[in-house]
Amino acid sequence: MLVVHVFVQVKTGKIDAFTTATLENARSSLAEPGIARFDVLQQADDPSAFILVEAYRSPHDAVLHKETRHYQVWRDTVADMMAVPRTSVKYSGIFPDEKEW
Repeated sequence: MLVVHVFVQVKTGKIDAFTTATLENARSSLAEPGIARFDVLQQADDPSAFILVEAYRSPHDAVLHKETRHYQVWRDTVADMMAVPRTSVKYSGIFPDEKEW
């Protein structure tokens, strides 16, 4: 299990468009067999701050995700909406293990 937290700061005035594009990408991502979970979180006290929580069954599934059309459309669509470049942190899943997903 590979879990990636993607941190995004969205420009003022772009939050609704970012949310729409990101939810479309998240829904399409959940159809991928290698994705166990894909959460979109918006910070309560700063609506321009988002975290995407992506849980992949394997590191290779993360690579395959970036090759999908819906990811590439999302990436290109939201690029100019970000106030700063997005960052990410990768985690190894310990519990639950893949048998419990």
